[in-house]
Amino acid sequence: MARNDGQIVIKKYANRRLYNTGTSTYVTLDDLAVMVKKGEDFTVQDAKSGEDITHSVLTQIIFEQESKTGNTLLPISFLRQLISYYGDQMQMVVPSYLEHSMQAFTEQQSQMREQINKTFGDTPLGKNLQVPMQLVEETVRRNTEMFQQAMKMFSPFANAAPAKETRKAEPKDLDELKEQLRALQTKLDNLS
Repeated sequence: MARNDGQIVIKKYANRRLYNTGTSTYVTLDDLAVMVKKGEDFTVQDAKSGEDITHSVLTQIIFEQESKTGNTLLPISFLRQLISYYGDQMQMVVPSYLEHSMQAFTEQQSQMREQINKTFGDTPLGKNLQVPMQLVEETVRRNTEMFQQAMKMFSPFANAAPAKETRKAEPKDLDELKEQLRALQTKLDNLS
């Protein structure tokens, strides 16, 4: 298999066809999505220039998955928030934050699966048991809140109200903010 530093090389031709140099076959975006799900590492290169276009192809896969299945993983509010960071001073922080958040989510998912396996073992119930959606939704909600709080910390004046509408923070609000900041710092320390 032709590999580039342990990665499979996919070449994209001008006619938009994708060629897997590892298997010497043409592949589709769906095939690449399956490779990602299997954990196979690959890079996509423009066949003519040799430019690495992996990012744009993976983005295209996400777009196609979102439009084909009807099951969206990216809520509109998240997409709006993400778009708002382009060109913002926070743009450099967002990718590493999202990467750490996804790693934490993956670890939590693995821990939930391990717990199910410990609880139910190799029984049919254990094999067919799905993680309740409430747990997943709660994790996503917490991660989203943590992301929003982190962004507010880095950009405290982005959502500031006009001067005539500002009010002095009440002690209760300050205590809540301090507690949230402590919790966020603990989570960030655990990620490090």
